[in-house]
Amino acid sequence: MLLSLTIRDFVIVDRLELEFEPGFGALTGETGAGKSILVDALSLALGERADTAVVRSGAARADISAEFSLAADSALSGWLAANDFPADGCLLRRVIDANGKSRAWINGTPATLAQLREIGERLCDIHGQHAHHALLRADAQRRLLDAHAGVEALARDVAKRHAAWRKLVAARAAAERDVAASARERELIEWQLKELSTLGFDALEWQETEAEQRRLAHAASLLEASSAALAALEEGELPVLPLLQQASSRLTELTAVDANLGEAAELFEGALIQLDEAVLALRRYRDKLELDPARLAELDARIDAVTQLSRKHRVPPEELPAVQARLQARLAELTLAADPALLAEREQEAETAYLAAAQELSAARKAAAERLSKAVTEAMQTLAMAGGRFEIALTPLAEGDAHGLEAVEFFVSTNAGQPLRPLAKVASGGELSRIGLALQVIASQSHVVETLIFDEVDVGIGGRVAEIVGRMLRRLGSSRQVLCVTHLPQVAACAHWQWSIAKENRAGQAASRVTVLDDAGRVEEIARMLGGVSITETTRQHAREMLGL
Repeated sequence: MLLSLTIRDFVIVDRLELEFEPGFGALTGETGAGKSILVDALSLALGERADTAVVRSGAARADISAEFSLAADSALSGWLAANDFPADGCLLRRVIDANGKSRAWINGTPATLAQLREIGERLCDIHGQHAHHALLRADAQRRLLDAHAGVEALARDVAKRHAAWRKLVAARAAAERDVAASARERELIEWQLKELSTLGFDALEWQETEAEQRRLAHAASLLEASSAALAALEEGELPVLPLLQQASSRLTELTAVDANLGEAAELFEGALIQLDEAVLALRRYRDKLELDPARLAELDARIDAVTQLSRKHRVPPEELPAVQARLQARLAELTLAADPALLAEREQEAETAYLAAAQELSAARKAAAERLSKAVTEAMQTLAMAGGRFEIALTPLAEGDAHGLEAVEFFVSTNAGQPLRPLAKVASGGELSRIGLALQVIASQSHVVETLIFDEVDVGIGGRVAEIVGRMLRRLGSSRQVLCVTHLPQVAACAHWQWSIAKENRAGQAASRVTVLDDAGRVEEIARMLGGVSITETTRQHAREMLGL
């Protein structure tokens, strides 16, 4: 569950450090006070995208941290360990700079936004203010059903298998259509591969060839330079090395007369040692160096062959192996394309694999659709839609698509005796809010996440229905942590705990303030929510009755 949320310089929040409790908590306050801002901040910590507008005016960056409890043996601990994050707790942090740069950490270790989003989906489920409007879209209806059935991973697998199958369908059709063109391309690639194979290019061998060619190409100059150096030192008519050796011996003798000469004599002697070693090294080098015009011509020819082929393929010589690999891969594709029967066989295998996964998905959807339809229909009886019905229709598709073998559509009848019609065509704003909330609450019960957040999803309801919604959330809060941003006193009164969010002026800037309410504070806040310019004792008494105080 969510333990704490720390927010710095986010929209109108300068600094907030919040500690959360288990059960059902209500976040209340006047419009514009910043209730939904807290949810938005948490969304960013869970991996949602952000822009610079979220950084508080005048601040360099927004900084948000969210800490969640974590059982040592939970699947989430395994995920953290598998992704090289410390598994001792769960602390998510997100920083958005004013220049647009965003950074993220998980347990103090840098993380990608995708990793933050992946772990966020395992920790918290957020239902936004307009979630019920999204239910009018077919894709949102399908995703909600799949989430309720727990088959999101299977649905993604079906989409991948469908893409693989359709790719092979297109490849077979192209092969049948472009047999002549494919044959010409295959012939060209085979010839190019033969050239590359004959060349036998190797990156290490290429480096050695270039080095040897440079050495042989300059062999005369290298031989002349090394011989001249040896002549000057030892082998010439006036070699300097014997003269230097005599001078060194004389200096060494004279150190007995004046010890101050010792440092110079030692340095002179050390220089002579270096020169002796230089003479030996030059002799070895000169003895190995040879003029070999035949070998030089051979190396020049090799370099010319490699250079010409690299120019033909418009790449540096070092990239010729990569060119060869790409051509081999393309030849394999063309070889397969040249055999429509083999393509048809693979196409059939891919279709069979797709159908097997899609049929498994269909079975899970059918069972989940029956459960969800029944549960929402029962909920409608208590949400001022007595006699109403809710049903999820699974309409078969002739060949299936990336989403499976059926189209998913929500149907509803809001009054007894009325026929079922698509949700988008029959539900009024208030009815849609109630049906959407029932769907979200019921679907959330099947999720494995411990924290559920509802951000003003109760818009459009009131009175007795609002109290029923509050009780639904309270029951859900008995097994999960549930947070609800609400303007309805009937919902807030059902919460196990309550916070009041208000906006105040600090140093000329608006800022949000959060107050943890005790029983007396809750009475005052519920009374305010009940309405009226001034709060009377009658209003307070009504609030106490709602709270059961």
